[in-house]
Amino acid sequence: MSQAPAVLVQGLVKRYPVFRGFRELIRHPFDRRTVTALDGLDLEIGPGRVFCLLGPNGAGKTTLIKILAGLVLPDGGRALAGGRDVAREPGPARSAVGCAIGDERSFYWRLTGRQNLEFFGALYGLRGPAGRRRIDELLRLAGLDEAADLRFSGYSTGMRQMLSLARALLADAAILLVDEPTRSLDPQAADRTREFLRDELAGRRGKTVLWATHDLGEAADCADDIAVISRGRIRLGGPAASLAAGGREALRRAYEKAVGEAEGRP
Repeated sequence: MSQAPAVLVQGLVKRYPVFRGFRELIRHPFDRRTVTALDGLDLEIGPGRVFCLLGPNGAGKTTLIKILAGLVLPDGGRALAGGRDVAREPGPARSAVGCAIGDERSFYWRLTGRQNLEFFGALYGLRGPAGRRRIDELLRLAGLDEAADLRFSGYSTGMRQMLSLARALLADAAILLVDEPTRSLDPQAADRTREFLRDELAGRRGKTVLWATHDLGEAADCADDIAVISRGRIRLGGPAASLAAGGREALRRAYEKAVGEAEGRP
């Protein structure tokens, strides 16, 4: 019998109100214009898979991740994480996922890496000896054990990214959501982050990783499955072995064709 999907999204819709200036609000107070971020999106991710989501800016990648993480509510359709509906069962659904969003700004810069994890760990009920053991384990796993007691303000961009991933693993969730985890990293730090996600978390620990990226080469090298999102819908999807069978250039051609068709370009 086949396993239930780790992530299941059906007909997902999300709209945001259009930002308007003060004068326009005064002139048209009842104007309710919106922009559609997700437009009936369908997606299925199997357990233990590395799933790379590709798409241009504004395609809906970050909105999807925020909905699955319980940070944003959908306007229609449904999204299940670990078999739990993110809108109807928000507590159990949030327990099933860990989330690391790019350009994370919620860390406390005057605290050390360890103290930051202790603070956020307390929100998950990680306290006392068990909490300290879990934090020590994550610092070692992320390669930050020697930098654990340095202030976060002194961390490099790569170290901050690894601490963000360690924080996402505090509750040992089965599903990890990552949004452009290698953006702004130098090549060495980017390679270390990719290996951590692909080899350690998915390969050795069996985590399901939903990985949003702009980097087609990254997707071709790291993913088990790839999907292309444009204008709020999945336009192309399948095993990476098929979509990237001809290497990065083959994937690029398929990506450009899918996005071009979605945007009405020849």
